Amino acid sequence: MSSKAVRIDAHQHFWLVQRGDYGWLTPELEALYRDFLPKDLEPILDGAAIEGSVLVQAAPTVAETHYMLSLADENAFIKGVVGWVDFEAQDAAEQIAALASHSRLVGLRPMIQNIEADDWMLQPSLASAFEALIAHDLTFDALTLPRHLPYLQELLARYPDLCVVIDHGSKPDIANGAFDDWARDMALVAEQSQAYCKLSGLVTEAGEGWTAEMLQPYVDHLLATFGPSRLIWGSDWPVCLLASSYARWLAASDWLLKACSDEDRMAIFGGNAVRAYRLCL
Repeated sequence: MSSKAVRIDAHQHFWLVQRGDYGWLTPELEALYRDFLPKDLEPILDGAAIEGSVLVQAAPTVAETHYMLSLADENAFIKGVVGWVDFEAQDAAEQIAALASHSRLVGLRPMIQNIEADDWMLQPSLASAFEALIAHDLTFDALTLPRHLPYLQELLARYPDLCVVIDHGSKPDIANGAFDDWARDMALVAEQSQAYCKLSGLVTEAGEGWTAEMLQPYVDHLLATFGPSRLIWGSDWPVCLLASSYARWLAASDWLLKACSDEDRMAIFGGNAVRAYRLCL
């Protein structure tokens, strides 16, 4: 099957609560505080005619990365895994090399949004980790908030050979109508780099009362700046359940991209994920 025709959910999670390393996952998050496993997602993907997914880390541990890779070994629809490594560890490069030996590991994601220092990613001590990502042809998932974008811009200039995917449009504060600063900084990142951006997570940032019309200016801006060749669709399931069902977000995405050609839609809904993560289908 060609990369242009395949449909991929490029951002989803699984977790087994009893594993105990999901520090953010508390009983207060009622909709999410239970196990979410491949058997729960596979019928949803089948119903949406989505052939595969990229499984993304939800805990800042190498143990969870090994857990996700074991799920990929057992479930053919998991086409790639974005894991986690402590970029500050002295042996980070060795850890990355070891994980990269697994064919389903396609990228790594520090949980930047939870790190206190906004410029954390620019620490010189992280250089060996970023260089290892490049050496092993792995993608860097940037879990950033709008305030991180100036630092991300500098990081991208420092490592022009690093393949970067910005998660969730860098999480604009849609619920409060914040737009201008985010839009300016995202445009600069798009213009000055080859980074990809995920069309995902926006419903959670908009909140329970979201409408597709609320999301339209943000999606239009991402289309105008990154273009259809660098936008990647993802569900952010099951986190999306805080604001939306899988089916509703997918339908909204179809509506939001209604002005795109069939070729561009195929790229956003699959082909770009195959390229960004070098997925073997």
